[in-house]
Amino acid sequence: MKKVVKKEAREPNVSVSEINLRKTALRVLGQKLVSTEVDYVQRTLGNTATQQELHATVMRVRKMPWASLVRAE
Repeated sequence: MKKVVKKEAREPNVSVSEINLRKTALRVLGQKLVSTEVDYVQRTLGNTATQQELHATVMRVRKMPWASLVRAE
């Protein structure tokens, strides 16, 4: 008799592109992100993230102070 090993269901990663962020923001917030917010999310998450991470970060970025979003040059 073979052992059946259940694999954990992993949430697939999606690209953290501007279009995916735009769609996520419209779905979660009902409005678009501004370019500074998009840049921050892309810096924070990198190239890929799960949909849950995208949702959480988009919701969090709206509540953050503006000074913490802007990259110091």
